[in-house]
Amino acid sequence: MWVRTRTVVAGGVVLALLAVVVVVVLVRQLGSELRLPLAGRTCTVQADGRVVLDADQMANAATIAAIGAQQGMPERGVVVALATAYQESGLHNLPDGDRDSIGLFQQRPSQGWGDPTQLSDPRYAAKRFYAALKKVRGWERMRVTDAAQRVQRSAFPEAYQKWADESAVLTRALLGDATRAVACTVGRTPVMRGAAAAAALTRNLELDWGVVGRAAPAELTGLSLATADQRDGWRYAHWLVSHAQDHGVKRVRFGDLEWTARDGKWIEVAGSPQAGARVVAEVFADD
Repeated sequence: MWVRTRTVVAGGVVLALLAVVVVVVLVRQLGSELRLPLAGRTCTVQADGRVVLDADQMANAATIAAIGAQQGMPERGVVVALATAYQESGLHNLPDGDRDSIGLFQQRPSQGWGDPTQLSDPRYAAKRFYAALKKVRGWERMRVTDAAQRVQRSAFPEAYQKWADESAVLTRALLGDATRAVACTVGRTPVMRGAAAAAALTRNLELDWGVVGRAAPAELTGLSLATADQRDGWRYAHWLVSHAQDHGVKRVRFGDLEWTARDGKWIEVAGSPQAGARVVAEVFADD
C-alpha cells in the first residue's frame, strides 16, 4: 500500500512538472501576444489592411519606421523590424525581459548590443537592429521570420512570421504610402502641453526623421514642415498623429485633410494655396 501511494505521488509530481513545462513553452511561443493590450486601444491604421494599437505601441512603431527610413532601409527592412518588435515586446519599450533582455527588441547587454541605458532608447535600439540586419547577406529575399531570426537568434524562429501582415500594414502607412491611414484618439490629459510640447515635438521629429520643423503660424503653438511630395507629407503627418498622446498634439493638417484629437479622425477642410506644401501641427495649450 505504501509503495502504491509513493508511486501515485511520484506520478502526480511528474505530471505537475510536465504541466509547468508546457505552460512555460506556450508563454515563450506566444511571446508578445500575451502582452498586447485587450483594452484601451486608441489608434487605428488602415493601409490595405487594418491594425489597432494603443498609443504607446503606435508611437514606438512610428519611431521604428522613421529610423528605418533615416538609415536608408527599404520598406522590407522596416517590415522585418516591426515584426521583430511585435514579437519581442508587443511594441512596448520593456524595462526587462528574459535574462538581461531590454527594450523594444529585447536586446541583451551581455551579447554586446549596448548598455541598459542605450537599449532603453527606442532610437538606439532600432538603429542597432537595422545595422545588424544590413549585415545579413540576402536578407531582402528571405521570409520576414528568417531575416529576423538571423538577427535575433530566438529559440522560436518561426514566431516572427505571424506579425508580417500587421507589420506590412504599419509600414505602408508610416512610410507615407497611404493617405490619412493613421487615426488616433487622444485622452483628455496629454503628457505635455504648450511650448514644452512644441519643443519636444520638434526635437523628436528631428531625431526620428532627421528633419527640422519651423514655428507654426502665429496663431498656433506647434510646428510647420515643408514636404517634397505627398508621400513625404503623409510620412510626417502620420508620425505626428502617432505621437499625439505623448507629445500633446491637438491638430495635424496636410493639404485639405485635417486630424483632430477631439474627433480622432481625418476630415476634409477648406484648403489654402500653401496647404499641400506643408504639414502643420498644433499642440494643446497650457492650462
